[in-house]
Amino acid sequence: MYARERQQRIAALARSAGKVDVVGLAADLGVTPETIRRDLTTLEEHGLLRRVHGGAIPAERWGLEPQLAARETVMTAEKERIARAALEHLPPEGSILIESGSTPAKLASLLPHDRALTVITPALPVALALAAHPLLTVLTLGGRVRSTTLAEVDSWAAARLRDVYADVAFLGTNGLSVGRGLTTPDHAEAELKSLMVRAARKTVLLADHSKVGTVCLHRYAELSDVDLLITDDGLAPELAAEIEAAGPAVVRA
Repeated sequence: MYARERQQRIAALARSAGKVDVVGLAADLGVTPETIRRDLTTLEEHGLLRRVHGGAIPAERWGLEPQLAARETVMTAEKERIARAALEHLPPEGSILIESGSTPAKLASLLPHDRALTVITPALPVALALAAHPLLTVLTLGGRVRSTTLAEVDSWAAARLRDVYADVAFLGTNGLSVGRGLTTPDHAEAELKSLMVRAARKTVLLADHSKVGTVCLHRYAELSDVDLLITDDGLAPELAAEIEAAGPAVVRA
């Protein structure tokens, strides 16, 4: 296993278990404790984990938020499958919302070139990636740009969202819990996410299984506000059933 693959595995384990320890990881991955400590240091430098005595915990558990570039290196195969499954829920024409985040950005990169759509997004990377598509009309929201997610937030962005009603909203999330709903560490992002849920006829949530069970500081929606969750096959069937009982249909890609 290459170092990057091992570090992706460690980050995923930390998210799913809530904590990882050096000794356990060394035994599970067949490397020395010193190698694991270097991996944890690298993951902490990228903002994905926070080192604690004997191990590490996910950054979200501290109310911290990983940088966008760091999130793009985690669960890449799962995010690809989720984004491809989401393509089936594009309207034949009309308007869609694509929010910030690594999984919605993956969906944006896969949008077909032969469909005329209006794409509304607060995410500058999404807008830049789609601007050259001749059949797409790309609208950004304006507002302050957050360095962590490169998303436009605050009053200017919120005002634009209050005046639109799209066919489908494709959202990501930092946390998903049956008891606590959908959560994110930043209050400005939470406001935009909440408005995006209200600004669409259909809400599709794109979230890999590591987000399930994570609870962040700010709640922006209930599971019953979501029409469809597209996740990966790493989500246990019993957890998928619990989520469906709370509101949305669940697709395990």
